[in-house]
Amino acid sequence: MDLQRLKEEKKRAEEALNELKLTQDQLVHAEKMASLGELTAGIAHEIKNPLNFINNFSDVTRELVEEMIQELKNGDADEADSIAKDVIQNLEKIVHHGQRADSIVRGMLQHSRSGNGQKEPTDLNALADEYLRLAYHGLRAKDKSFNAKMETDYDSSAGKLNVVPQDIGRVLLNLLTNAFHAVTERKQNEPEGYEPTIWVGTRITDTGMELTVRDNGNGIPAAIRDKIFQPFFTTKPTGQGTGLGLSMSYDIVTKGHGGQINISSDNGNGTTFTIVLPNTQS
Repeated sequence: MDLQRLKEEKKRAEEALNELKLTQDQLVHAEKMASLGELTAGIAHEIKNPLNFINNFSDVTRELVEEMIQELKNGDADEADSIAKDVIQNLEKIVHHGQRADSIVRGMLQHSRSGNGQKEPTDLNALADEYLRLAYHGLRAKDKSFNAKMETDYDSSAGKLNVVPQDIGRVLLNLLTNAFHAVTERKQNEPEGYEPTIWVGTRITDTGMELTVRDNGNGIPAAIRDKIFQPFFTTKPTGQGTGLGLSMSYDIVTKGHGGQINISSDNGNGTTFTIVLPNTQS
């Protein structure tokens, strides 16, 4: 009888564990989709710029070709040659902005992957700058009144590191979105004399490369500072966060890349997150 009861309890425990794992997987997926939503809003804005350039240069180029045809009919080969050079320059600009649009779309597709990406040589300066703009425009798309000053300090000697770009991008997007929310919250309480500011920088060290995201928001109280990387811990109102963003970021940096993610914060003086990645430059 005791053996039968033990089997039943074991079965219930296994079912509960499987249900818990399923729920966790669903929450992780929800967190990834939430970050993808933030990213997509920024991409929608970012991709308009190269598309506008392409459209404008295409219109101008069409007019130039018409002029060139007319000059050839008039027998003015020198003027036609000059126009042809302008056409070539415009076509080069169209190719450049087309590649820019392609890069943005590929970045979005990489970000949406499940996380099984391969490490590849990645320019972290460019990656950080890209996600800084995307995070900013993503929030602007939701709230037109949102604004913040952005300052950057990228180490020009930094080469490329072998990382999974979509995963490090996800970490950056999470930290930057949190930073923008922090300065927005402080601005609401201090409308006069306060300038919301975000700093992003990189630095090569003897042991690796540091990537820093700093804000001048309200800071994180010491009482909860040790808890922020715990799964499901959040200070956001119910329904506004899963509490998995920083936990996932911690796992990506430490488990996925063998790095560290550190936090420094003072009440009223902002927060600094520092990501340290192994020095695997190529």
